[in-house]
Amino acid sequence: MKNLRILIADDHDLMRRGLKALLQSKPGWTICAEANTGREAVTKAEELKPDIVILDITMPELNGVEAARRILKASPNTEILVLSVHYSDQLIRDILDAGVRGYIVKSDSDRDLVVAVEALANHKPFFTPRATELILNNFNRGGSAAQTPEFVGDRLTSREREIVQLLSEGKSSKEVASVLSISVKTAETHRANIMRKLEIHSVSELVRYAVRNQIIEP
Repeated sequence: MKNLRILIADDHDLMRRGLKALLQSKPGWTICAEANTGREAVTKAEELKPDIVILDITMPELNGVEAARRILKASPNTEILVLSVHYSDQLIRDILDAGVRGYIVKSDSDRDLVVAVEALANHKPFFTPRATELILNNFNRGGSAAQTPEFVGDRLTSREREIVQLLSEGKSSKEVASVLSISVKTAETHRANIMRKLEIHSVSELVRYAVRNQIIEP
């Protein structure tokens, strides 16, 4: 196995330390950076261009799927492994749509982490069995690997998904505008469009949507 530069992004210190210990036990594998928010992961990946980025799906400010989209745009040769507490069909669809080729459940990381990183290092995909089943079932129905039935959340743009996370984390329209360097009026327009597209009418409903789709942690 060649030398690998790996970036780990997870907002839980204990989880990062555990991942780091597993990965650094392999000769030639080094942790080139760590991040505890999605935005920090994107910034460091853009700067360092690591071979592998390991992303927790639920991180503050920017979740793993949106972070993955930006990292792959800035560094197309970087492979990404997404970790989640549990799977959902929506999550698997989002991961595939983002161009991610690696996905495991955190509870299986002791068993699957090193194998997944080895596969990605050779530019081969590695998915948890449930994700593989979903992909194969869809392929057998004549669709492409990245196609699954439409979900309501698919109607949102990348910026709208980013705002969903910020609002669900308790930020006001003014705070969202500040974080994204947009006007308050633009933030409020995005908020109204999100509510309309998701067919929800309150922030509490938005929070439930975000938790259900692993955009934020409960």
